Amino acid sequence: MATELKNRYDFMLVFDVKDGNPNGDPDAGNLPRVDSETGEGLVTDVCLKRKVRNYVQLVKGGEAGYDIFVKEKAILNKEIDKAYADLAIDLSKPPADVADGKKRNKEGQGQGGEVLQARDKMCATYFDIRTFGAVMSTGANAGQVRGPVQLTFARSVDPVVTLEHSITRMAVATEAEAEKQSGDNRTMGRKNTVPYGLYVSYGFVSPALAKQTGFSEEDLEMLWTALVNMFDQDHSAARGMMATQKLIIFKHDSALGNAPSHKLFDSVRIAKKTDIAVARRFADYEVALPNSGNVPEGVKLEVR
Repeated sequence: MATELKNRYDFMLVFDVKDGNPNGDPDAGNLPRVDSETGEGLVTDVCLKRKVRNYVQLVKGGEAGYDIFVKEKAILNKEIDKAYADLAIDLSKPPADVADGKKRNKEGQGQGGEVLQARDKMCATYFDIRTFGAVMSTGANAGQVRGPVQLTFARSVDPVVTLEHSITRMAVATEAEAEKQSGDNRTMGRKNTVPYGLYVSYGFVSPALAKQTGFSEEDLEMLWTALVNMFDQDHSAARGMMATQKLIIFKHDSALGNAPSHKLFDSVRIAKKTDIAVARRFADYEVALPNSGNVPEGVKLEVR
C-alpha cells in the first residue's frame, strides 16, 4: 500500500559531463546549450525528466503503477482512450454526468465525474504523470495534472567551452552518393562537445500536489534512485562521460516547509579549488555543505 507523502522537499542535483554534449540545442545546429551572456552551460528540465522516465521504464519494465506516459513512439491519445476503456466508459455515448459536457471538455463535478475518474486512472497507471504532471486534454479529455515534482534548468557552475570537432565517415549510404565522391567514400562531419562542465539543477517536491496525484513515499524513493543512477543507463557517444556526483536533499518537517528553498540552496557552496586554473574533473571542485548548526530548525539534510 502506498505511503502518503507528508513532507516538503527541496533538492539539488549536481552532475557533470566530460568530453560530451549534455543537451544539444536544435536551434543552434545541436551545439551544447549555453547562456549567451555568461557562457554558462545549460541543460533543460525536459532533458533531465526524459532520463528519469527512461530509467524508471528500464528498471520497472512496465510494472503496474510504473508505466510511462510520455515515451518514445507513444500515441498519447490512445493511452487516454485506454483509461476510459479500463473504466468501462463508452466515449461514443453522452457522459453519465452532464457536468462533463457532451465532449467531456471540462472536468466533471464531484466524485462521479468521468473526466475526474479518467484523470485518477491515468495518475495511478503512469509514474511520470504522478510525478511531473501532464496535459491530457488533447483527445478524450482526462483533464490536466500539475505534478508535485518540479525541476529547473541545470546551469554550469563556471562558464563552459564548446568545441567543434571534424570527423570522417569512411562509408556512404547510397550508390549515387558513392559516384559523387569519385571513388573516395570519405566524407566529413562535425561533433560538438564540452571538455568539462559541472552542472546544478534545483528541484522541489510539494506534498499538497502529491496528494492530488497519488505521488507517494515509494514514488519519491524511486525518483531519488533515478536521479542518482540515470546517467549510467544513458551512455552514448554524443554525451561523453556524464554522472550524478551529488544529490543534496533538504527534508522539511512540515508540508508547507520550514525555510525558504533559496536560502537552503544558498547554504551549499560549490566552487573551483583555488589552485585549479582549468577544471577537468569533479575533484577540481569543492562542495561545502552546511553543518548541522547552520541548517534551519525543522529541516534535515541528506546527501546521496
